[in-house]
Amino acid sequence: MPLRVLVRGGGDLGSGVVMRLHQAGFWVLVTELEKPLVVRRKVAFAEAIYAGVTHVEEILAHRVATAEEARECFLRGDVPVMVDPEAKARFWFKPHVLVDARLTKKGSDLPHPAAPLVIGIGPGFVAGQDCHVVIESMRGHTLGRLYWEGSTEPDTGIPESVGGYDAQRVLRAPVAGVLTACVEIGDLVKQGQPIATINGHKVLAPFDGVVRGLVADGLYVTQGMKIGDVDPRQNPKYCYLVSDKSLAIGGAALTAILSVSTLRSVLYSDDWA
Repeated sequence: MPLRVLVRGGGDLGSGVVMRLHQAGFWVLVTELEKPLVVRRKVAFAEAIYAGVTHVEEILAHRVATAEEARECFLRGDVPVMVDPEAKARFWFKPHVLVDARLTKKGSDLPHPAAPLVIGIGPGFVAGQDCHVVIESMRGHTLGRLYWEGSTEPDTGIPESVGGYDAQRVLRAPVAGVLTACVEIGDLVKQGQPIATINGHKVLAPFDGVVRGLVADGLYVTQGMKIGDVDPRQNPKYCYLVSDKSLAIGGAALTAILSVSTLRSVLYSDDWA
């Protein structure tokens, strides 16, 4: 049996990790919320929770509910995704590696260690305290670096710049309520065009661009919550490709796993519970 990895959070960054590890031949199980808050849904395995079946680039994912369904999914060469916000699947899946890719910026809520190797992504994690190693998620010279001691750079609260836009490109809910989408991910929009409505309040495109991300239609959102992303580069193709940042973090996770000698020796075993 291949090396087993449980990834908490199937958003765009977590999906970069899933892609890299799945391509390396590992069995990767994704756990998510009952209603994922993912924005970049076209490159997120979390979308399987809503759709039942989805794909990120060439990798197919299925929503599953049991250990047996997950095993069948693995044997087909696909990625299982299940509703399990507390990662209780770790008790039957017995992962060699647990990756926390939820980007909560609060560190882990599980007793440490929850697996032989626990990897935290982004600010909030402290290596040796709630994980074994932390991966830097901030763009720049340190993106993808591994910290086996301490933590990453602190959260700046400022979205990364794309095409010269940073905070302007991120769409946030003006009020709490149920979101109704007016466009689809991949659509080209003009400045001032309605992208969604929330309790009668319109969310407008801040500039001409392409809708790179938008939370699921009908989702209840809270005031100030990130609900979408407009890309000024106006290239719909980017909406369907895992980003360079996500792949860099995925590569870092693979490096972390292969740097542990006891995990390198894990190829196949018969310890499925």
